[in-house]
Amino acid sequence: MTDGPRKLGLLLSTGPEHANLDTVTRLSQAALRRGDDVYLYLIDEGTRCLDTPQISALPPRGAKLFVCAFGAQQMGVPIDARATFCGLVILSDIVSGCDRFLAFN
Repeated sequence: MTDGPRKLGLLLSTGPEHANLDTVTRLSQAALRRGDDVYLYLIDEGTRCLDTPQISALPPRGAKLFVCAFGAQQMGVPIDARATFCGLVILSDIVSGCDRFLAFN
């Protein structure tokens, strides 16, 4: 077991109409309540979840939010200060740097 907070990485690639949004939101909230670090990466259709109230509520509670810049461009999601827009290198860093990583496709 590591010293300090555990690190949970989550990948969401499905849109806001999919039940994965609720699952990712609940897992993130539970981890944040425990004091864990949460790293959430939105990709593909998941980039459309950026504007949902569920996702918008996570960064103020401490979650680190990343969005695939290419996916956002493909989905017409504006690139702005709501999240860190980046590429797959960052996703690779999240996967390797977290104690647990879960992908919701």
